[in-house]
Amino acid sequence: MTSVLVLAAGGVGHAMVTGLSADVRRVDPFHGLTDRPRADNGVNFLVVGTDRRDGLSAEQKKRYNLGGSACDCTDTMLLVHLSGERKRASVVSLPRDTYTKLPPHRNRATGERVDAKPAKLNSAYTAGGPSLTVRAVEDLTDVHIDHYLEVDFTSFMSTVDVLGGVPVCTEKPLKDSYSGLDLPKGTTKLNGGQALQYVRARHLDDGSDLSRMKRQQRFIASVISRATDTGVLMNPVRFEKVASTLLRSVRADHGFGTEQMMELGQAMRGFSPASSEFASVPLADADYRVPALGSTVKWDQEEAQKLFEALRQDEPLSEPEEPEPEPHGTPRVAVPPRSISVEVANATGKQGLGRRVDDELRDAGFSTTRTPSNAPRTQDGRTTLTYDPGWDRSARSLAAALPGVKLVEAPHQGARMKVVVGDPDQRVREVRAPEPGSRPAEAPMRGDEVSCD
Repeated sequence: MTSVLVLAAGGVGHAMVTGLSADVRRVDPFHGLTDRPRADNGVNFLVVGTDRRDGLSAEQKKRYNLGGSACDCTDTMLLVHLSGERKRASVVSLPRDTYTKLPPHRNRATGERVDAKPAKLNSAYTAGGPSLTVRAVEDLTDVHIDHYLEVDFTSFMSTVDVLGGVPVCTEKPLKDSYSGLDLPKGTTKLNGGQALQYVRARHLDDGSDLSRMKRQQRFIASVISRATDTGVLMNPVRFEKVASTLLRSVRADHGFGTEQMMELGQAMRGFSPASSEFASVPLADADYRVPALGSTVKWDQEEAQKLFEALRQDEPLSEPEEPEPEPHGTPRVAVPPRSISVEVANATGKQGLGRRVDDELRDAGFSTTRTPSNAPRTQDGRTTLTYDPGWDRSARSLAAALPGVKLVEAPHQGARMKVVVGDPDQRVREVRAPEPGSRPAEAPMRGDEVSCD
């Protein structure tokens, strides 16, 4: 899905990207569209996942519970906004059962003219293909779609496999007899088929599409983390293998070609999970009953428009969160400590201090290197925390555990935080990770909140 965007960011040579672009099957989703929303600052992709499964073997269909016929509809729909300065990706999940009114169109199968009528959003693809899907989304969101990407089951599974699997974290065992999903509590590396079961399962938790979309968002964050941590984006050979696997079975608009891939590659070389944010459309009614349609999803129009206005204005979906103090004095942080990698150096000359701070940070839940080093003495006797601005929330969460620490930005440093202990009496205090389910289901979240260890 969104891995299409991530894997286009390798910064590889023009000739290689030209070859990859030639593998893409083309579609014209903008044919005949008029009165479209004004283009904004940034680039908007409509990424749809279809349930097309003709590339799968009989054995794969049986193993991963993919029997039956395809519905020729969209199984997943994501609105992805890349910011104007290409430093942030905002991913908004659009519920497939969204209640809408399809615009007048020609029936995809018969060519007959069809008047506007109430429908679920995912039926737009069945009725009028990619162009009606784009039009329906633009009418709902008033966001201009610049590019269209369509991914099917086969390309999804193949891409996960060529990445070497993707880890996901679960707070409790997940078992769904319909999809065949069966995961233990904790972290599990999923192969392509298991990943498809994970993102498609519709009979877990409360059985709502909203919980399903949250799993999909968590998986996308893990794909981003996997691609960046394993060096796929910066290794031309690995990049070509992964990207060609995906692009051979993806469909895209004619405008998404070599130059666009190169532009993304140059702009997104420093992309990381913390550069991404995820949201679902706020809902007024998750079980809105409509005659002849049954249960649909009705948006909270006022809150939804705020969300899409942020995309149009090229703004983050949520303001940065500062650690919140608890009544007993232990701050609650935005990013789980286990997701934050820390390197400690001792700049005081006090023997054993680096080891003590490293041990105490690890006891507090942070992922330290366990190999503290020595550093030149500081002039002001303060401890500093050096961090990449792309990981600002992780930095603030770590700073909450180090009273008196001074934060110093270091662009391109990467995910690992560096703590240089300058205070000989530096202490480490306990922090509290976000509680599962404490955040409203539709609230935006950042990629560094949901990545595995």
